[in-house]
Amino acid sequence: MKTFVSPDQRPDTETVVAIGSFDGVHLGHQALLAQLRTRAREFRVPSVVYTFDPPTRVLTQGVEFLSTLPEKLELLARYGVDETVAVPFTAEFAARPKEAFLDDLRVLRPRVIVVGEDFHFGRGRAGGLDDLRAVAPRVIALPMHQLGGDDIKSTRIRELLRAGDVEGTSRLLGRHYGAQGVVVQGDRLGRTIGYPTANIRVPQGKALPLGVFAVMALGDPNRGEGERRWPGMANVGWRPTVEGRELRFEVHLFDFAGDLYGQELQIKFFHRLRGEQKFGGLEELKAQLARDAEQARGLLAGQG
Repeated sequence: MKTFVSPDQRPDTETVVAIGSFDGVHLGHQALLAQLRTRAREFRVPSVVYTFDPPTRVLTQGVEFLSTLPEKLELLARYGVDETVAVPFTAEFAARPKEAFLDDLRVLRPRVIVVGEDFHFGRGRAGGLDDLRAVAPRVIALPMHQLGGDDIKSTRIRELLRAGDVEGTSRLLGRHYGAQGVVVQGDRLGRTIGYPTANIRVPQGKALPLGVFAVMALGDPNRGEGERRWPGMANVGWRPTVEGRELRFEVHLFDFAGDLYGQELQIKFFHRLRGEQKFGGLEELKAQLARDAEQARGLLAGQG
């Protein structure tokens, strides 16, 4: 998939365009992408996603994001998008009049534009579907996608993550929620009680569920053997038993011994085991971790 930061960078050809933040690339977004692919094949032109980095509500409302830009680009490519225009979404960009946004779209020469039915753009959200029809011969506005009678939207997914409900999050995403980051030096407390952990540093603002989880780690823990999958358990929280002062994202990989520092791991959240809790001491914590590990192994059995 080709990626640009401005419509002016791509070749001067006709396109079919889908517009939106695509934060999380959830089932609703995937419905837009399916329509995008269908229309692009119909007209035999590239499928283009016009998106924003960061997602608009990260800037305008200060919310956490579900996907970093690399994560979002990887997902868009997985769902068959030919090109992505990921424009930097700044206060200056948000303040542009709707006509400036329409000029960007004209550069893409869209045969069809695909958006959600509530899509608005430009300063004060002044632009809407009627304005898009002045740019493209056809505008397809899809209704809010639903699952079990509930709207599928990024706001709802963030709510589920705050509650630690990774199973509910997975249902709305159509896949397990993931977080990718680099393993950094921790205080090595876990190894003193038999549960060494990789301390994962994710980009600031990435939404994480709080609690203890059965997870799958994807990466190259042995440097040179290609991507591997490792079952494990993760704790995302403040570590009250040891008077922790900062949020930590720590992962214990089952039956693994090696050096992970400086490597990048992608962690997929499968099941919530429990909330974070304060124990009377390290021995009590160690006993609970043994129970957590046994439960996680059982839940992850057969997952690869």
